[in-house]
Amino acid sequence: MLPRLDVPPRARWRFRWGWHAVPLLMLAASLLLRAFSFVPAVIDTDEGLYIVQAREWLDGGWPLDKVWDMHPIGAPAMVALGLAIFGQSIAAVRLLGAIFVAATGWALYGTARAGGLPRPPALAAGLLYIALTTQFGGLATNTEILFAPFVVAAMAYGLRTLERRVPPVWGDLIPMGVLVGIALTIKPVAAPEGCLAFALLTFPALWRRLLPWRRALAMAAAYALLCALPTLLLALAYALRGQFDEFLDGAFLAPLRYAGGRLALGDAAWEIGTAAMILIWPLALALVSLLLPRGVVERRLAVVGSIWLATASLAVVGPGMFYNHYFLVWLPSVSLMAALGAWRLGRLVKPEQTVLALAVIVGAVGINAWSVDAVGRMRSGIGLRNPDPVRQVAAAVAAVIPPGAPVLMANYHAVVQFLAGSGLATRYAFPAHFTGHYGDVAGIDMDAEVARVLAARPAAIVIDRGWWPAIRPVAQAMLTRTLAESYVLAATVREERGRVEIWRLRPDPPPAPPPG
Repeated sequence: MLPRLDVPPRARWRFRWGWHAVPLLMLAASLLLRAFSFVPAVIDTDEGLYIVQAREWLDGGWPLDKVWDMHPIGAPAMVALGLAIFGQSIAAVRLLGAIFVAATGWALYGTARAGGLPRPPALAAGLLYIALTTQFGGLATNTEILFAPFVVAAMAYGLRTLERRVPPVWGDLIPMGVLVGIALTIKPVAAPEGCLAFALLTFPALWRRLLPWRRALAMAAAYALLCALPTLLLALAYALRGQFDEFLDGAFLAPLRYAGGRLALGDAAWEIGTAAMILIWPLALALVSLLLPRGVVERRLAVVGSIWLATASLAVVGPGMFYNHYFLVWLPSVSLMAALGAWRLGRLVKPEQTVLALAVIVGAVGINAWSVDAVGRMRSGIGLRNPDPVRQVAAAVAAVIPPGAPVLMANYHAVVQFLAGSGLATRYAFPAHFTGHYGDVAGIDMDAEVARVLAARPAAIVIDRGWWPAIRPVAQAMLTRTLAESYVLAATVREERGRVEIWRLRPDPPPAPPPG
């Protein structure tokens, strides 16, 4: 054991505060900048599916079996943890997201410090990341928010070894592999960054002949096993429940089916260009870090940051669909490089004003990013001065069904079932899979599933007329016929695209009196 240091009480308090100051600062910044996330019921519709999966899991029904999806179960696992700790509410899920964003900011601070940066630009990197997550739908507790702290922490291990110019040790490899393994249970697109973390840990040592090839190969095999270990444990848990087929389909086969349909090259370039324009100022600062490096540390970090950004881009383009939240994967590397560029510009002024200049530059970029989302939310006023349509729909559903009765979200947000306390009419709770044009991703005859569910006559059906064209024609016909035969319109709610209709099951007519 190490000898106990005789530290005066005041110095001891300062030491403890110094240890806690950075994560507390990151958490405070995250709660402040993400305050608007606590207002609306829906920010991203994917989040609602994870919430429904998490609720069912806490009630004993495992994801992919009770509620199907085409993602691994890491996201609903994290959301279930948040619901269990903070209570079953939307606010609990958004608080979980704020904590994970703060953790990523803290990990990014550690990554910058491991790479040799002083505290001011390292803090700037973490704080800038937090501010940038208010864009790209990042206020939702989505997969890219949830796996980010694990990936960034793994990068810190790789950068630390790179900075020390020493051979990698198992004490770094093991936690790094476990961190990436957890990230992979949330979304497989974390794989490229996991590979980069291992490359940073081992390749420079191989180049400098500090790491024998045999040991490098052994480390690669061990790292691959560690990365796969969390997924293997989940697979074993499902196998013991007799649900391995459901796990294999939802976590592996369905994502492959989804990746089979991709945007055209021109459309993909358009989406990437639009995302780059949203990040124009952070990317401009990142360019400064590449063009005007000062010293070995900054030059090395700028190169690593650019490689990291290129690697993260593989995660963005991999699924082939380019939804807004995919670009959240860019933000850790962009934030690191932008902070490095701001630090370089800050040192163009007098030395005693460098930190102030850094704060002004990063603060301006961060506030600009935050204001883009905040102004839009203030203008719409949803949940602020205007009612939240999703909560109104949930209240209307709860008013017309018995508690826990099954409700079908034909083409509206799955989270309504959580808010209304209703049951599920189908395990395919995500409307884009059930009635939309992603039905093939599930690998079954989804029109037959629609027919089965409608024949069972759920207690209520919710239809968003603004998104009616997004329903498959066959499903449209079945819904129209079923509503006419067995349902009455109970309520409507005005949405931005049109009206949302809540249809309740028509009560059976009273039995005819006996003759005579």
